[in-house]
Amino acid sequence: MTRLVVPVQLRWSDMDAYAHVNNVAMLTLLEEARIQAFWRQAPTAGAPESAWPTAVLDAGPGAELSTLVARQEIEYLRPLGYRRTPVLVEMWIGHLGGASLDVCYEVRDAPTDEGGTVFARALTTVVLVDTATGSPRRIGPEVRAAWEVYLEEPVRLRHRR
Repeated sequence: MTRLVVPVQLRWSDMDAYAHVNNVAMLTLLEEARIQAFWRQAPTAGAPESAWPTAVLDAGPGAELSTLVARQEIEYLRPLGYRRTPVLVEMWIGHLGGASLDVCYEVRDAPTDEGGTVFARALTTVVLVDTATGSPRRIGPEVRAAWEVYLEEPVRLRHRR
């Protein structure tokens, strides 16, 4: 089982009136992790290139591909309050189709092998889209090869049993 583990820093503004991370902010945390893991970062002075072998999509003007979030589901297991240490977003691919993939997540406070609390589980269906036409575009061999290593059983959400 190979998973990507992306630390994501919480912001004070992520909390709601109930003193836990708001549901909209949780979607943003998942997005931050997904972008870090799957999109190449623009080179900046003094910064190393992305260490993520899965970061194979180009972003920005002139990119041939973009992504469309087709569906998202989150199952909240425990309240996540503000903390100064990053939460860990573990990701893997639950399905790798012709033009789409299901990104699975667990938002935790410690790596899987150390146990810890799981605050949420989630699933995002992402479709690769041709930037020029807006039509779905098949996942190419280079991208597929980079992502297949992280393919495993989809996340189990309680209402899907």
